[in-house]
Amino acid sequence: MTSNPLTSRFIRACWRQPVDRIPVWFMRQAGRYQPSYRALRRQYSLLEIAHRPELIQQVTVTAVEDLQVDAAILFSDIMVPLEPMGIGFDIQEAVGPVVHEPIRTIGQVERLKPVNPSRDLDFVLEGIERTVAALGQVPLIGFSGGPFTLASYVIEGGPSRTYQWTKSIMWNAPNVWSGLMERLAAMVVTYLTAQVAAGASAVQVFDSWIGALSRPDYERFVEPYMTTIFAQLKALQVPLIYFGVGTAHLLPAMARTGATVLGVDWRTPLRHVRRLLGDEWALQGNLDPVRLLAGWPAVKDGAEDILRDMGNQPGFIFNLGHGVPKETDPVTLRQLVDWIHHWPVEPAPMK
Repeated sequence: MTSNPLTSRFIRACWRQPVDRIPVWFMRQAGRYQPSYRALRRQYSLLEIAHRPELIQQVTVTAVEDLQVDAAILFSDIMVPLEPMGIGFDIQEAVGPVVHEPIRTIGQVERLKPVNPSRDLDFVLEGIERTVAALGQVPLIGFSGGPFTLASYVIEGGPSRTYQWTKSIMWNAPNVWSGLMERLAAMVVTYLTAQVAAGASAVQVFDSWIGALSRPDYERFVEPYMTTIFAQLKALQVPLIYFGVGTAHLLPAMARTGATVLGVDWRTPLRHVRRLLGDEWALQGNLDPVRLLAGWPAVKDGAEDILRDMGNQPGFIFNLGHGVPKETDPVTLRQLVDWIHHWPVEPAPMK
């Protein structure tokens, strides 16, 4: 393959172009399953790592070197850009993000500040620049949380199973909802644009919790903001990946937003998604992450089912249906990468 990350097999697959091997990377491929990361976490908190450019580079690049995947994913957290907006939070072990003062009134929304990445998130951008220089031919994926997922943390004050406050405001306080979503959407565009300027070759929007919405609610309360985001990001001319969990009922609406790649969780076979949506979009996914904990035969069987369906179709990136579980054996993950890279791909001329 060429040494230019913009013509790597991952980027080519995102644009539905021929590839020499099936590209593979994993959500949370840098994380607690790695002995090196666990050692680092004994010295630093997650947020401390995410605020230090040299550690962002170290963690991001180590995962690529260990696994030999085809793309890196920036090590950070979706909550990081909320701090300069005026939203205080902590990330608590075994809990997740905890917002100090949940935002539930129009006054709180109006006090939120716009983000200037070069001033407020310079440590992320420097981390990207360092990482891109260290990666060489391997492309770096930048990312942000989606407005709904970020709003759910901001409104609820932390993780939720029911999203009671979020949905109540969405249904009953349209000025609060629209004001918050508009500000979050503007931040996502500004932040991802800055990440691409710093060297990211693709971006992914993690809207992990949108599956909690009905399709009518998604179409009314979220889709317009996502369409605006992707319309503005399109000018960057990089792949735009959109991922959520439990989104089988939302996939047609998600496809309308302007994303170029749809990430699909493990619940929906990719062949069904392809039949539902056609072949205009690249698809990414979608091995059940728990298979990684069940032994190699279970991993291989699940991966083989996916590759039989998708391996010779243009626009396919192998990934999990969510993030790597912290109990995963790194040897299993590396074995999976090697096995996928040896899957036969029909020869096609490289453009």
